[in-house]
Amino acid sequence: MAGTPIKIIVGLGNPGPEHILTRHNVGFWFVDALASRLGGRFRSHTRFQGDICRVPHSGGEITLLKPTTFMNRSGHSIRALSDYLKVPPAEVLVVHDELDLPVGESRFKLGGGHGGHNGLRDTITHIGAEFWRLRLGIGHPGDKSQVIDYVLHRASKEEEEKILASVASSLDALQVFLEQGAEKAMNGLHGKK
Repeated sequence: MAGTPIKIIVGLGNPGPEHILTRHNVGFWFVDALASRLGGRFRSHTRFQGDICRVPHSGGEITLLKPTTFMNRSGHSIRALSDYLKVPPAEVLVVHDELDLPVGESRFKLGGGHGGHNGLRDTITHIGAEFWRLRLGIGHPGDKSQVIDYVLHRASKEEEEKILASVASSLDALQVFLEQGAEKAMNGLHGKK
């Protein structure tokens, strides 16, 4: 069974030490963990307004990207890299925090809207909507007026442990996604509770 071709994996987050441990930065957590697992190191590239890491996979390579723009400008960085590498949106995977999934759950999805997520909104503006997403659930504060404060703060210890566990299971699911295809990976990941 053929895998789903992905050439670029983007983790969404905000730059700066004050944002590292916030819920909004789980996309960064994921690509950092992936780079660590595959023995890669990020390096700053001003041309792409981001930190880049190239890792080997199935005879080729995948480029990991952490935009160093703020979240609402992520699309600039993604567009610059995908244009340079000549990678179509369907071969881009964007990893981001998801308010509409319970803490610790994760889902793959192809295409769709931005759901109010500024990083996705800007990405759609720059490369269109037909890219893959890996949605890492951070839960919802329960009141729309609290969302900004919620995503820009650190989760409780218990919730953070659940999020980190979902990052680990999503790394395993990504392997299935790349080697055996999106459907098999989605069935495995989405079947977990």
